[in-house]
Amino acid sequence: LMATSTPKVLARTAAATSNTTLYTVPNSSTTTVVTNISVCNTASSSATFTINIDTIPIYSTVLIGANTTGNFDLRQVIPANATPKTITGSASATTVYFHISGIEVV
Repeated sequence: LMATSTPKVLARTAAATSNTTLYTVPNSSTTTVVTNISVCNTASSSATFTINIDTIPIYSTVLIGANTTGNFDLRQVIPANATPKTITGSASATTVYFHISGIEVV
């Protein structure tokens, strides 16, 4: 059997000020590869953000300037057998937005 790869929007949402689930791998036969994360702060003051994959921080309390977008290209795999198979995140202000893209492989 050949694997099927599907590009996906994993999350596109305003950040919450407490840690919130942004994406969950849909089932135990899917592996997800996170490929790009954009973080946008629309406020006139700086903010911070945190993003975790399977509870492990990949960006921890990172400063993002006022009216700024940060783009991060990466290749982080969330295996089908990972626990808890999630991307979570938060920010110091709800004016921060997360745009996360990736590929689901079944």
